[in-house]
Amino acid sequence: IKIFFKKISILAFASSIFFLAGCSKGGDSPTPTPPTPPPVVVAESDIVFKVDVAGSEVNYATVFPVVGTSLIMNANITSTLPKDGVTIDVSVKKKSDNTVVFTTSLSSSAASNPVTVTGLTAGTLCVATITVTSKSKASNTALKTFELASK
Repeated sequence: IKIFFKKISILAFASSIFFLAGCSKGGDSPTPTPPTPPPVVVAESDIVFKVDVAGSEVNYATVFPVVGTSLIMNANITSTLPKDGVTIDVSVKKKSDNTVVFTTSLSSSAASNPVTVTGLTAGTLCVATITVTSKSKASNTALKTFELASK
């Protein structure tokens, strides 16, 4: 009987080890990787600028007098510049018949943008149009218009 109980004890012990081994977790699975957060999108500031001549802002409501046949003006961007920069289009046309007197297009990533308008004729009233457009968001645009006349 002693041998019988010894065999049963050994068998019970071995069975419990196999049972425990069969019930183990099996191994840790790796911690799931959290999803990548979406990129932070910074909203682009609306373009704001002014037109300066000789350090003073142009009065858009009056005719700007020009001495000679050229004018040095500055498209001075006062808002935060778009990340890809801007395009500055300058057009000067005769007010009487819309004939183009001067036109240029500049690409810039600077706040200060000097432009020399040439081809003005004494006694001719003209309309200058300056358009600043973001390169990264085409709908972000600003426009200034003023009249000028050469003496």
